[in-house]
Amino acid sequence: MYNTKEFLENMGINEVDSSFKSNKTFNDGGQFRFEVPGIQSPKTMESLLNEADNQDLTIHRVTQTKGIMLLTDDEIIQMVDLAQKSECELFLSVGPRATYDTSATAHTKEGSRIGYRLRGYDNLVYAIEDVKRASNLGVRGILLYDEGLLYVLNKMRLEGELPKNIHFKMSAHAGQGNPASAKLLEENGLDSLNPVRDLQIPMLAAIRNAIDIPIDLHTENPKSTGGFIRHYEVPDFIKVAAPVYLKTGGSVAANHNWDTTEKEAVARIKQVKLVERMISEYCPQAVMSPPKSSDLAIPE
Repeated sequence: MYNTKEFLENMGINEVDSSFKSNKTFNDGGQFRFEVPGIQSPKTMESLLNEADNQDLTIHRVTQTKGIMLLTDDEIIQMVDLAQKSECELFLSVGPRATYDTSATAHTKEGSRIGYRLRGYDNLVYAIEDVKRASNLGVRGILLYDEGLLYVLNKMRLEGELPKNIHFKMSAHAGQGNPASAKLLEENGLDSLNPVRDLQIPMLAAIRNAIDIPIDLHTENPKSTGGFIRHYEVPDFIKVAAPVYLKTGGSVAANHNWDTTEKEAVARIKQVKLVERMISEYCPQAVMSPPKSSDLAIPE
């Protein structure tokens, strides 16, 4: 295996041991930020951010997961306004995906592996139109599920067809879980990577060692993706994978596209509070990004 490892090392993909510690940070010097996913509507987002204020918590990123195409212009504008007022990131997910079109395969056990990717030329066009619509309404964060779409959108951003400050984030549903995949996505313009949810700490360390972009890690999960809770591992997340977005509140939902209620939004903030306690108790030296950092993908 030596020759293989040497080849990977020459590519910047190295083996790490248990002593590995990330010395990378966000541009503001922070090691971690809080993200709350699964916020599908303006009312839920408002409840979430109000409760965060009540609990004196900073939420750096809010993510909608059902799809841009399922939001009206007015709903997007309201969510943009809320993000601007709170000076947090708003990420909307691309709507067209195999589970939304005519694919029967995507609803089978075998086909579920490709369920969130795009099928065919037309759906690629529809997805790009989804992103253009959101960006025209001021959104600067887009959640992706397809590597080919990232490839096209990055080209569009480089050529001025999309705003230079729009950020692309890859979902855990894309199934990325190794340093070579992470490096490939980073080289194609990805700004933030959410690997599969159940990677062990050494696996996360290997990914961090290979890339510089933030890694988005689930501190807990909906029932549909296992329902496991990793609060006690959060200090290790920060140690080996910084800079990280801590994706918190998922256990409140039944699945990825769950319509979070206003009451459940408050429950998600409780989860953030629990994770914050873990950090204060077990790694108080960890540095959180301050509110209103200049490199946040805040809507315009």
